[in-house]
Amino acid sequence: MARALWKGHLTFGLVNIPVELHSAVQDNTPRFRMLHKKDLSPINMERVCQRDGEAVSWGDLVKGFEIEKGRFIVVTEDDFKTAAVERSRSIEILDFVDAADIDGRFFDTPYWLHPAKGTEQVYTLLVRALKESGRAGIAKYVMRNRQHLTAVQHLHGGLCLTTLRFDEDLVAPKFVEQLPAARADAREVKLALQLIEGLSREWDPSRYKDDYTANLLRVIKAKSKGATPTLKTDTRPVNANVVDLMERLKASLDATKSRKTAARSGKAAAPRTRKRKRAA
Repeated sequence: MARALWKGHLTFGLVNIPVELHSAVQDNTPRFRMLHKKDLSPINMERVCQRDGEAVSWGDLVKGFEIEKGRFIVVTEDDFKTAAVERSRSIEILDFVDAADIDGRFFDTPYWLHPAKGTEQVYTLLVRALKESGRAGIAKYVMRNRQHLTAVQHLHGGLCLTTLRFDEDLVAPKFVEQLPAARADAREVKLALQLIEGLSREWDPSRYKDDYTANLLRVIKAKSKGATPTLKTDTRPVNANVVDLMERLKASLDATKSRKTAARSGKAAAPRTRKRKRAA
């Protein structure tokens, strides 16, 4: 098992659960190195002082905050510790809220909360309680010199902690106030609802793949063999001209119905396996 990113306690009320924090996602984006175009040698990125142009080693670096143009205040590790309002290694659940009420913009990075050995019973208790209540535990904790707002939720039989953005980090949709006043025609709304229904299905994340990364890796593999990559593309022409919205909705709905009919016909035409007769 991968090394824990954080170890501490998850608390709610007087209940205390020792836990470990593990990443719940992985980045599959290809990694690239910057090379010298002349001979394809890797390039080192140096830290250079803007004043004297000299390279600076890691040991000579400090963190600074620019309080005004060109004037910095050095911030030390002791300063970070002083600012840490929560010094204990704990994730304290402050409130339980309806998970469906959390705006999707708040969610950031998910992590798995693993129970420490011997605490499985109380861990499972919270998992079941969150599942049956449909609520998420809103908590705060400090990691890497930063306080995090989080949501603790039931997921796949375990506890998933997702870091949340603070309210002041969200940008209000002020552009909505500037949209011209327009009323949606009832007939158009009806067709739009029918189109949405026609394209509806159960959520299945395995249906959606990162086609760009897959194609990029095919390009790299082909180039390594001196070949020309053959890629599958699914480019649909987009008409930039303004057309009658009702006609576009009707055409989209008809196309959706045709695809569903063809899919059902394909399944119906599938060969059936004959059952063998049992010997008398």
